[in-house]
Amino acid sequence: MPLLETPVRIGVQVRPQHVSYAQIRDAVLWLEDFGVDIAFNWDHFYPLSGDPDGAHFESWTMLGAWAEQTERIEFGALVNCNSYRNADLQADMARTVDHISAKGGAAGRFIFGTGSGWFEKDYEQYGYEFGTAGSRLDDLAESMRRIEARWDVLNPAPTRKIPVMIGGAGEQKTLRLVARHADIWHSFVKPDAVTHKLGVLEEWAQKEQRDLSTLTVSNEIGARETDEVEALYDAGVRLFTLGLDGPEWNFDTVKRWVSWRDAKNAA
Repeated sequence: MPLLETPVRIGVQVRPQHVSYAQIRDAVLWLEDFGVDIAFNWDHFYPLSGDPDGAHFESWTMLGAWAEQTERIEFGALVNCNSYRNADLQADMARTVDHISAKGGAAGRFIFGTGSGWFEKDYEQYGYEFGTAGSRLDDLAESMRRIEARWDVLNPAPTRKIPVMIGGAGEQKTLRLVARHADIWHSFVKPDAVTHKLGVLEEWAQKEQRDLSTLTVSNEIGARETDEVEALYDAGVRLFTLGLDGPEWNFDTVKRWVSWRDAKNAA
């Protein structure tokens, strides 16, 4: 599938667990000052590692704060859980955060990353129906239809076409949703699988009558070595994400990959 050649970008997920909000805020401001392209959090109610009942903060209220506290960096959740909020409310929240982040006459900087949800403890403790993986994906499909329809009628409208990021690699439902709705496709698949998944996406795009030439392919750096990240780049990945845990944020790793980004973009 031919993809539009775009610069490499680095997104850093500041995991909102086992830290104070002041530490989160300081980390995001450091990322912005250093030149990271996107700051992400995640949409959960409990930690995903360490003490399962440790300190943790909610995603969307935090994103509203980031919208006001930052000036340049794009931001969003990696990713929002569709199950936790009414679809039309999600659209309105996204539009509002988009406006909050618009500074100096520029458009907003919010990225609407979303997925169908998976962390059962969140569902059980907060009273949401867990359902099945299939039912949650069906709910996401219906929600995306409503979200896009709501964006079309909100007053005021979003400051820009809010970029939609959809995470996942399932070929029967998730990738069809990517082909139908997403500007960014995020996954954790290995380099050789990226090519295969892009072929599946192209098949769905033809059925959805959508041109995917402007789709941004995103993948996780994680603990990968440079050769595997280079292979992801060769496969078409242009947004690379990195997760950080506090309070001892590993900014040296961020510096390494931002330098790699800059070298790629200068080539």
